[in-house]
Amino acid sequence: MRFGTIRYSVKQGIRNIARNRMFSIASIATMAACIFLFGIFFSIITNFNYIVEKAEEGVAIVVLFEEDATDKQVEKIGDKLRNFEGVLEVKYVSSDEAWEEFQKSYLGDNPELAEGFKDDNPLANSDNYEVYLETVERQDEVVEFAESLNGVRKVNRSDVVAKTLENFNRLLTIISVAIISILLVVAIFLISNTVSMGITIRKEEIAIMKYIGAKDSFVRAPFIIEGILIGLVGASIPLLIIYYAYGRVIDSIMEKFSILNTIMDFLTVGQVYKTLLPVGLALGVGIGFIGSFFTIKKHLRA
Repeated sequence: MRFGTIRYSVKQGIRNIARNRMFSIASIATMAACIFLFGIFFSIITNFNYIVEKAEEGVAIVVLFEEDATDKQVEKIGDKLRNFEGVLEVKYVSSDEAWEEFQKSYLGDNPELAEGFKDDNPLANSDNYEVYLETVERQDEVVEFAESLNGVRKVNRSDVVAKTLENFNRLLTIISVAIISILLVVAIFLISNTVSMGITIRKEEIAIMKYIGAKDSFVRAPFIIEGILIGLVGASIPLLIIYYAYGRVIDSIMEKFSILNTIMDFLTVGQVYKTLLPVGLALGVGIGFIGSFFTIKKHLRA
């Protein structure tokens, strides 16, 4: 397509928007509402995924050794676990450290209960490796691998926690796909209606252009430009609003619910927008293109 043709198409696309001002504003507003909802939903889901990932990193399996396992054998087990795919971290815990941790967790308010075990560690021979995973989905294969190693007596796993996190991840994915699909269909429908109105207004002009031999691509281009511009503007407005509102909302949540500071972190606006900005703009442009392309294609065939 020549530069002159491109310039003509862009001008006509802008004129189409101006001619159908009310419908164009309605489409931009609806597109903005759809992308705004998508942006809010995306921010929430992304933060939930981040929190779940952090929770997954805290899920560990505990590898216990045979009583007669040598230091060299224990070290070898640790090396093999660290090199296994899906393992994030391997931490050695001695029996003394295990007993101290048990006292803090279960006897914190009644330390006198531990005095009877002052010279006799009830968790002797409980030296272990705490193996932290990248994702809970890898737990089964890591457990199977650990159980196959020489010198390993037992492997304790967190089935309930792992299953809960896995199910939560699956639920988030299903909800995400469903809501995004609905938003896309609604936005495409509205863009299509706006372009249809523009075609109706210019019906005679299009007929004359076709009569004198104008190609379909020449006729189609202004309407595609119109759809893309509506999509681009409609996506940019909510993305700007969310960008400036996101930090304030997070700060407000942390201020009102200060206890959250100690148990979870939220993503920064930069981390969220690293994906949201290109995806949001691509959705706007893509929806505008698809809605206008198929609408004008249908009318040109008629």
